[in-house]
Amino acid sequence: MRKLSMDDLHRKSVGEFLEAEKFPVIAVLENIRSAYNVGSVFRTADAFLLEEILLVGYCAIPPHKEIAKTALGAEQSMQWKHFDNSADAIQYLRGKGYLVIGIEQTSDSVPLQQLKKINGQPTAYIFGNEVKGVEQTTLEMCDYCMEIPQFGTKHSLNIAVAAGMVLWEAVKNCPEFSKK
Repeated sequence: MRKLSMDDLHRKSVGEFLEAEKFPVIAVLENIRSAYNVGSVFRTADAFLLEEILLVGYCAIPPHKEIAKTALGAEQSMQWKHFDNSADAIQYLRGKGYLVIGIEQTSDSVPLQQLKKINGQPTAYIFGNEVKGVEQTTLEMCDYCMEIPQFGTKHSLNIAVAAGMVLWEAVKNCPEFSKK
């Protein structure tokens, strides 16, 4: 066994990435206060070939030093848009025919492992603020909510960790995944 070199990995150039067919998955970041977390999600979205990222409210937006530090260039490959509020972002998503799922612990949320039941539908996942989570008014506009089951004393995850888990599950459940 040997560690693969960068040449062995056959990474796409930014141009190749921009031209590649993306998975029909969009990450929505609502009022994420840490630009490092925003940058981490950019990097994850690039790794999983997501369609785009929507930045909502007071999220930092590129170009930004702290986003660049964690995104490692993904802020240049990923398509992104900024919206002042979640209602406008959700209206945009509905216009594109996307199902909207809030990632939040609610009285009606379903566990992440049930994500495979959505198979085949373009889907956007809303990740909320590090302290307050997804806003209640935003949750009321979602098609439904999903949560990551947790079993310890802490019942929250860092937004970048949660996004990594959810977005991987979303991509691997896309019908297009088996063709990659």
